[in-house]
Amino acid sequence: MSDLISQDAGYGSSVRKGCPFHDIRQRLRRVGLRPTRQRVSLGWVLFARGDRHISAEMLYEEAMKEKIPVSLATIYNTLHQFTQAGLLRELAIDGAKTFFDTDSSEHHHFVVDGENTVIDIPAEAVDVAALPEPPAGYEIARVDVVVRLRKIEAAEG
Repeated sequence: MSDLISQDAGYGSSVRKGCPFHDIRQRLRRVGLRPTRQRVSLGWVLFARGDRHISAEMLYEEAMKEKIPVSLATIYNTLHQFTQAGLLRELAIDGAKTFFDTDSSEHHHFVVDGENTVIDIPAEAVDVAALPEPPAGYEIARVDVVVRLRKIEAAEG
């Protein structure tokens, strides 16, 4: 499986910070999740490399490399629990492809067609001039803009 490339499009720092187990436990408690051994271990794998975009399958592969005994079903459940608690943002691409973003701040994404590449775009770099009024009884929770990219074919000559 190819690795997802997470980039910041030159808009921010690419410095990656470690995330000790103690920090993961505190982060889980702050959002109301019990810091079980599997949640802490998966949280460490997820957040130790800084902000990035990861699929369940990629996290499963990383967990196996770290010798964390976990099933793919547990990975999916944990990713969804972390998303519901606000620790991750879910990014659905083409319906069948879902990535989880460890940066839960407001921002948008470039997605490179035909590749597993997602690049962050800061919220202030996108101007959404007007949004439609939501139906009665609803409010807009957030706006996610996905800009699709394709590589420019080199001119033959």
